[in-house]
Amino acid sequence: MSDFYQPGVIATFHRLGRRTLEQIEAELSWYAQSRPVALVLPSLYSELQGDALKGIVRELKDVKYIKEIVVTLGPASKQEFNHAKKFFSELPQKTSLIWNSGPRITEIFKSIQLAGLPIGEEGKGRSAWMAYGYILSQLDFHVIALHDCDILTYNRDLLARLCYPVTNPSLDYDFCKGYYSRVTDRLHGRATRLLVTPLIRSLQKLIGYHPLLVFFDSFRYPLAGEFSMDIDMARVNKIPGDWGLEVGVLAEVYRNTSLRRVCQVDIAENYEHKHQQLSEEDATKGLHKMCVDISKSIFRTLASEGIIFSDGFFKTLVATYVRTAQDMLKRFEDDAAINGLFFDRHQESLAVETFTHGIKQAAELITEDPLGVPLIASWDRVTSALPDILSNIKEAVEADNK
Repeated sequence: MSDFYQPGVIATFHRLGRRTLEQIEAELSWYAQSRPVALVLPSLYSELQGDALKGIVRELKDVKYIKEIVVTLGPASKQEFNHAKKFFSELPQKTSLIWNSGPRITEIFKSIQLAGLPIGEEGKGRSAWMAYGYILSQLDFHVIALHDCDILTYNRDLLARLCYPVTNPSLDYDFCKGYYSRVTDRLHGRATRLLVTPLIRSLQKLIGYHPLLVFFDSFRYPLAGEFSMDIDMARVNKIPGDWGLEVGVLAEVYRNTSLRRVCQVDIAENYEHKHQQLSEEDATKGLHKMCVDISKSIFRTLASEGIIFSDGFFKTLVATYVRTAQDMLKRFEDDAAINGLFFDRHQESLAVETFTHGIKQAAELITEDPLGVPLIASWDRVTSALPDILSNIKEAVEADNK
């Protein structure tokens, strides 16, 4: 994006086109000598068969400033884990794979549960959390970067821009969120465009000024899966274990650091990855489930800030959301028209209707159980209960990688 507008309460770093990739990577290589960087790749085994991850590995071969790449693998058999080790072995950086469903890490999970601490459900959140634990165990990193493994348009520039604000000691941010446009022959990103933004703005209409809502609304792409952070954020943040992961992480960042140490950066001119199905008839799948989980996460976060919800509040919120989302839908239709993009008014309207049902379901679940499933425990809490846990994780990962 070519503008330089600073929205909201966090710093926004734009793509203004004068910096070469070689220049920014040279700086990062210098800074990383005293502020080492670890890259976390949460990967499903199925992604090893796709073009996206193969392209990511090709690009990462030329990245010099990453000290270690940590691949945290979803459910996988022994044979699949061995294949994954071979797949990533061509990377020149030190590369460690975490076999989350293997016997050693399974025992780690059990020991944490026996201490009465929540570890969440199997998924990206828990995989990333275990990777943070392994990185913390090494006592040797300053920055953790994370991005998904299904990015079809991936290049080194994305990673360099993502790492720069936290790695550069002159900037010295604690948390940096990536943002980008998602456009092909049409607009994508329905969950952000038609759910999160209109829902947040509807809540602002009803609640009035609230710093947390202003914080959420300051992010151009709050559901982006790409971010970098100071190592201490990995130690103190709790993590949601469902589709509310990205919003929940932002809520933890809001609680645990100053706003002036949070930023967002334009990391790609365009971004393409796999698209979730809407699943309008089934609230347990696709964007429908994502809507329920995201809405629950937002409501629970606001409840923890002292906002009182009632049946009447939620009914008014749904009506406000529908009107706000419809207004935004018209804006996106006009934006598509001026740019010559295809716009399916029916499918976009169907997404708003599906998200409306999801918000209603989330409201019912919050009314029944305001606390819900607890967040995955922060590592400072886990290490307080189990002082040897990080060294046990390190031993388990190193044994699996032999």
